[in-house]
Amino acid sequence: MNGKRFLMSKTFTLLAFLALLILAFGIATGWRFVELVNIRNILQTTSVIGLLAVGAGALMIAGYIDLSAGGVGTMCALLCAVMLSRGVPWYAGTLAAVALGIIAGLFSAFLINKLNFQPFIATLAMAQVTEGLAYLICNATPIPVKDPVLKFIGGARIFTYIPYSVLIVIIAFVIYAILMNKTKFGRSVYLIGANPEASRLAGLNPKRLTYILFANSGALASIAGILLMSRSGTANATGITKNQFSGITAAVLGGISFGGGNGGIAGAFIGLLILGSFNNAMTLLGLDAYLQTTAAGALLIAALIIDSLTARRTLSGKKPRSKAKADKEAAQ
Repeated sequence: MNGKRFLMSKTFTLLAFLALLILAFGIATGWRFVELVNIRNILQTTSVIGLLAVGAGALMIAGYIDLSAGGVGTMCALLCAVMLSRGVPWYAGTLAAVALGIIAGLFSAFLINKLNFQPFIATLAMAQVTEGLAYLICNATPIPVKDPVLKFIGGARIFTYIPYSVLIVIIAFVIYAILMNKTKFGRSVYLIGANPEASRLAGLNPKRLTYILFANSGALASIAGILLMSRSGTANATGITKNQFSGITAAVLGGISFGGGNGGIAGAFIGLLILGSFNNAMTLLGLDAYLQTTAAGALLIAALIIDSLTARRTLSGKKPRSKAKADKEAAQ
C-alpha cells in the first residue's frame, strides 16, 4: 500500500481517531492516561476482549454474529477449574475446555445450517444454555485456581511491563490478520460475506466455512475465559459474560461491518485499543460505574450508526453488474 492509499484508508482514519482520543484523554486526566503503568493496565484489561473481538470479527466478515461467546467462555473456564481442582494437569484441563468451546460453536453452526435458525436466535439460545450450565458446574460458587502454570500465564510479565496475556493476544491478532488477508481461506470468508451466491458459484462451501468459523469463535472464547480465570485466580459463573458485547463493539469500531465482506482483523485491533482507552479514561475521570456502562452502550450505538452509514454509502456507490461479470470476479 503506497502512502496516498494509506492516507485514504480506513486504517489511517482509525489510527488518527485513536491518536486524538489519546491526546484528549491525556489532557483531561492530567497525563495520567499516558503513563506506562496505565498503558499496561489498558492492554491487560483488553486482552480478554481481544480474543472475543478476533472470533467475532471473523464471523462478522462472513456475515454472521455470535452472541454466545461470553457464555461459552465462562462455561469452559469453569470446566477447566473443576478439572484442576480434582488433580487433572493444567494442559489436560485447558485442552478439555477448548474442546468444549469448539463443540459449542459447532452446535450453533448446526442450528443455523441444518435447522435454518437465524444466527442471532441460535447464538442467543446457546448463550442462555451455556450460562445456565456454568451455574450448574460451579453450583453458583467461585472455584479457586491454584495451578502455578496458569497463574504464571495470567500474572507474569515480560520486561516488567508486558503481561504474557497481552503477548498471547497480540500473537493471535497477527496470526488471524495474516490468515484473513494472505490466504485462500481468508479470501473465501470475505467472498461469502460479500456475496454468498457468488461464493457458491465459485465452488465454495459456505456451510463448511460456517462450521469452521463458529468452532473458531468457541475455541477463542474458551481461551479468553481461561485467561481471565488465570489472571484473577478464580473461576465463577459470571466470568466473561459481561465482555460479550465488548468484543463485538471492538470489531465494529475497527471497521468490520455487520453486512459482511468488509473490515479486517488489524482494524479490530485498533478498535480494541479505542474501546480499552475509552473505558480506562472513564475510570480515571471518576465516572460512576453505571454511567460507564451507559457510555459504553452509547459508544456501541455510535459505532453501529457509522457502520450503517458506511454500508449505505458503499451500496449507493456500487454500479450494477451483470451476472456473468460477478461470476467472473468470484472465480478469480
